[in-house]
Amino acid sequence: MIEGLDAHMTGDGCRAEFITDGHLEALKSACAEDREIWAIYANNFGPDGFDQSIALYRSNPRNRTFVLYDGDALAGMSSYLGIDDGRQCLEIGGTYYRPHLRGSGFNRRVKDMMLKRAFDSGIRRVEFRVDRRNARSQAAMKKLGAVREGILRADRITWNGHVRDTVLFAILKDEWPV
Repeated sequence: MIEGLDAHMTGDGCRAEFITDGHLEALKSACAEDREIWAIYANNFGPDGFDQSIALYRSNPRNRTFVLYDGDALAGMSSYLGIDDGRQCLEIGGTYYRPHLRGSGFNRRVKDMMLKRAFDSGIRRVEFRVDRRNARSQAAMKKLGAVREGILRADRITWNGHVRDTVLFAILKDEWPV
């Protein structure tokens, strides 16, 4: 496995701690602040699905999940998903920010921190997979400088039974920083 991906990270006024049992209660509470957003996520991290979804993420040896902080305040979560040593590729996903942080520039600071760690660890390609209905996340990916590579039609069935079209974005190591 690529080394260093699960170490704590610090960025511009933000930080990420590798998730432990001690984070779960506060993170579950933060994820409950916007119960409606989970309808456009592949997994339900709302109050009724948090325990099962976080256990699924944590049980996959190819994932690394982090609790995010804005200064000292819990801000949300994000993960390295599907880490593939052979391809030197991973996805940044499962990202959730508390509602008051959306549109504040926090996403850019977190993604810069996570991209730097991924590329410094030997990853050459970072992917972002966004529900076609999630216009806010698609705009954020473009703003980040990720290239929209296409749509994976009927890519997955989400937790609520929706057959999701996924918009695939990626950034290559030699394209970053933008």
